[in-house]
Amino acid sequence: MKILFVEPPKDFWFVMGEYTPPPLGIIQLAAFLESRIPNIEIDVLDCQAESISWDNLKKHIESYEPDIFVSSALATCNTYTILRTLEIVKKIDSEIKTVVGGQHFTALATESLKNYPEIDYIIRGEGELTLLDLVLNLDNGRSAVNIEGISFRHNGKIIHNPPRELIDKLDDLPFPGYHFIEDNMDKYHFRMMAGPNAGYAMVEASRGCLHKCTFCSQWPYWGGRWRTKSPKRIADEMEHLYNEYDISFLWLTDDNLGLGKRTNDLCDELIKKGVSDDITWFLQARSDDIINQKKLLPKLRKAGNYWIMAGLERHDDKTIGNYHKGIKPSDSKLSMDLLKENGIFAQATLIMGDRSDSHASIQQLRDFVNYVDPDLAIFMVLTPFPGTDLYKKAHENGWLEEDNWANYDMVHAVMPTEHLSVPEVQEELYLCYRDFYGSMKRRLTGVFSKNTFKRKTYRYMAGQGLLQYMRDLY
Repeated sequence: MKILFVEPPKDFWFVMGEYTPPPLGIIQLAAFLESRIPNIEIDVLDCQAESISWDNLKKHIESYEPDIFVSSALATCNTYTILRTLEIVKKIDSEIKTVVGGQHFTALATESLKNYPEIDYIIRGEGELTLLDLVLNLDNGRSAVNIEGISFRHNGKIIHNPPRELIDKLDDLPFPGYHFIEDNMDKYHFRMMAGPNAGYAMVEASRGCLHKCTFCSQWPYWGGRWRTKSPKRIADEMEHLYNEYDISFLWLTDDNLGLGKRTNDLCDELIKKGVSDDITWFLQARSDDIINQKKLLPKLRKAGNYWIMAGLERHDDKTIGNYHKGIKPSDSKLSMDLLKENGIFAQATLIMGDRSDSHASIQQLRDFVNYVDPDLAIFMVLTPFPGTDLYKKAHENGWLEEDNWANYDMVHAVMPTEHLSVPEVQEELYLCYRDFYGSMKRRLTGVFSKNTFKRKTYRYMAGQGLLQYMRDLY
């Protein structure tokens, strides 16, 4: 049995600048299969890192002759890239079994199987055990009728098997299979965050989230559960990446890592291992956690955490409440100030384009961000991703004016507000970026900042043409 995992050619989110992340999802799956099936043949192809064109992707598939083809899940905006990849596979050999997963296809399993014949199987939710069962069944000539967590066609009908129970102990999973892509390790980078020379990788410390934000697909995708890896397991993986692959910049991928005892213990593990002076790591945190755990911030910095992103989202309590976010806008400035006081680069994400938004309310958001004054602000258009409460509501009420998944990227407006048209929302996004980054004082403060990351980031952004790109969108 030969399995080919592929990260298709794709465009990256330009707001974050030039970066090439390793394909974490598929190397996790590849490593798990390798650990469970003796003598299995696995190849992982990262088209982005290896600069592989569509024609060369076709040649690689023809040469490898896989029995099963698994595409990286990517994001909703990359749906058509995945489908184009599967079309190539089926044109080469219609007998190759194609597999997709991830949040988009999990949420739209019925629609996807109905509309896209190039998809054979959709793995809904957590992938390791379901993919393992599928591979074993196909290898032994059995159908997928009894495999939990899978959707497929059978006798002309679309079948959704019952969901699969989640893995109890994430520590039991093997390290992601970076050995499958070791020839590419010097190509993974994040210019804005880590500079041109630092190796870059991602570490999954937990799965899921306990919070139920209406715009986020994490809670429904992971079944409302939050499962964590132990601090030692996380630190071991970070140490492994540094020692084996010379990776010095690590992104902890969790939507909400949490800043309690577990993160304190992670810091202790990294300091004890002696790698905290050599690595830099990034995480996402809530503003209330930053404030409640402010005594932990010096240790985070000592352990190598130089950058934290917080979803501040909005300036008004009502909208935050409607999102079920569970934070207070009044905490925003204190959370950013605490990070900066501890030498941690303070990034904030903000949402505009809410159904209640008007020109006046978005101006209030801009004023709020200027007052909070994070080191870096990322503004995003409220986007109804499949699987979220927001998507269901937008779909039911006919708000969606865009059915091109490529534009579901939090940069293109896809629905109007009660007061603004889609083009007006798009223009307001540009004005948000112009207001924040067009400030000469902010530019100069950033370029000459004492904080190494802030200085490096602003010097990088100076040459990226972000404002012009945003302006071109409308």
